[in-house]
Amino acid sequence: MILEPAVTGTIKLLVRGEPVEMTLTIPKSPVHPKVMLPVFQEMTNSFVAHAARQSESEGKAVTCKEGCWACCRHLIPVSELEARYLADLVEAMPEPRRTELIGRFQRTLELLEETGLLEPLRDRSNQAKQSLHDLGMAFFEHNIHCPFLEDHRCSIHAQRPLACREHLVTSPPQNCDQPTAQSIQKLPIPASVFGALITISRTAATKETPFVPLVLALEWAAQHADVTPHRTGPEILKQLVQNVSGKAIDG
Repeated sequence: MILEPAVTGTIKLLVRGEPVEMTLTIPKSPVHPKVMLPVFQEMTNSFVAHAARQSESEGKAVTCKEGCWACCRHLIPVSELEARYLADLVEAMPEPRRTELIGRFQRTLELLEETGLLEPLRDRSNQAKQSLHDLGMAFFEHNIHCPFLEDHRCSIHAQRPLACREHLVTSPPQNCDQPTAQSIQKLPIPASVFGALITISRTAATKETPFVPLVLALEWAAQHADVTPHRTGPEILKQLVQNVSGKAIDG
């Protein structure tokens, strides 16, 4: 929720040659960019809904349903802002929920260490030795899942990362259990808010790999001092939209 003082306006972007219009409420005063994440989530939802409608009109409906959870076994990437946002989210949870989730993240780190995946994920310099694709496949094959997964459902669905929102498929759901480039047809999202956010939030802390693995989000946020400058909502939104559209915006 955006607190006052705030400003409400409408933006229009072209998606696959068609206009997508969104009415957004953003803070007027300087804020930490993570305050804008609900706005970015709303933008992502709009782009995904537009893409899903167009895909369905072409006979390719989204097949993701409640209870599907194969995607929660993937190495989910989050931006630096989202890593701090998730750390804040967990920290603000009431007990015993907070301690339970912290314990899940810790057990996930222990599983990563047992499988030899922890250090390659932590140490950006090792990415050249083991590609992110290989790390992601090993993560999936070891059946390591998101700490927020409960009873095959996302326990923070309303606050889920942008990458999760953008990852939808039109292929048969059973194919997700053994994904290959041939068996999975992703919903094409022509405007990636996640990709734009990665660009504008990237710092030296993620120089080699421009994202933080979700499973390391709490650890990463605790180990990296937050020196992100505060800016007004319109300034942050302008930069994001420029990255989404690939065009400079005047004013």
